Amino acid sequence: MIYLDYQATTPLAPEARDAMMQWLDGPDGLGFGNPHSAHRMGRQAAAAVDLARDRVAKLLPSGGKVIFTSGATEAINTAIKGTSGDVLTCASEHAAVLDCAAPVEASARAFDIADVREDGQASLDNLRTAASKKTGLIAAMVVNNEIGVINPIANIVPIARENGALLLTDAVQAFGRIVIPGGVDFIAVSAHKIHGPKGIGALWVRDGVDVAPLLHGGGQESDLRSGTLSPALCAGFGAAAEVAAERMDEDAEHIQALWNRAREILGKWTVNGSETARWQGNLNVRRDGLDVNRLMSDVRDVCFSAGSACASGSGRTSHVLRALGLSDAEAKSSIRLGFGRYTEMEELEEALGKIDAAAEAQGL
Repeated sequence: MIYLDYQATTPLAPEARDAMMQWLDGPDGLGFGNPHSAHRMGRQAAAAVDLARDRVAKLLPSGGKVIFTSGATEAINTAIKGTSGDVLTCASEHAAVLDCAAPVEASARAFDIADVREDGQASLDNLRTAASKKTGLIAAMVVNNEIGVINPIANIVPIARENGALLLTDAVQAFGRIVIPGGVDFIAVSAHKIHGPKGIGALWVRDGVDVAPLLHGGGQESDLRSGTLSPALCAGFGAAAEVAAERMDEDAEHIQALWNRAREILGKWTVNGSETARWQGNLNVRRDGLDVNRLMSDVRDVCFSAGSACASGSGRTSHVLRALGLSDAEAKSSIRLGFGRYTEMEELEEALGKIDAAAEAQGL
């Protein structure tokens, strides 16, 4: 089986697994301590959490605090629902942002969605036109999860500031891969997208920014997020972040080589979104008339994603591909290929060769 779905999740790094096992088994089997307890086992667990927090923070801007969450979805929901004023976002955002429209509007706040450019980038003109003094929060992701396009976050910051709005950025696909832009107020990240464990993420909150908690209880995370933290998950996240920081340049070089080879093999395919302003570990491509369901059936030993949400059973065309101006037919003839640190060139060549051959067999 060849895995080419890095945007969905990434293989667990050995370093992250080793770090987690210390707090699942622990010295003398005592690694199960509650990090919020005052006794010795609790203090040991708390030290592991603090170390993980520091490691995650090193990949984020200075001048803020890291709040551990169950994942990026919780982090995004906390920032959107915990602030005031209208919300403005882009049509290509993740569902974790867009599906907050109903609860935001239920609280008598407007939820506005700006169209993006044909290359998938956020339109600065559209955001500038839609923003107003009523806008309390602008949400714009760094790297798009479906098409890999990178948004000009540094140019969106002034739009937020001019209107007195806060800026939330979903950095899930960028964290540990590229430098996260500064000047923002909230950053949502997830461990399992950087070779860490599932079930943990974080919300970075700029110092001095107020946000109401989404969850209520013990207030364990700076009174912003309640619930007992898992030292094992935190340790795994921290270890994955540390490795990502150390390997960022090496990983980027490897992924660029994979991208270049993939474009050679899939020369007849059309890239969805900008080919230059993008993270090259994400290749979203299409062949007009392609039957993606048949393709996935014919190439069962390769793990990749359909470019349309209908593959997950929703019956809907990908909202991201439609935001680019693609027709239903074009969106449904698209696939997403994701590769990264542990993808070997030989297996990429083998997998893409099979995919291309299977597409050719459809007479395309």
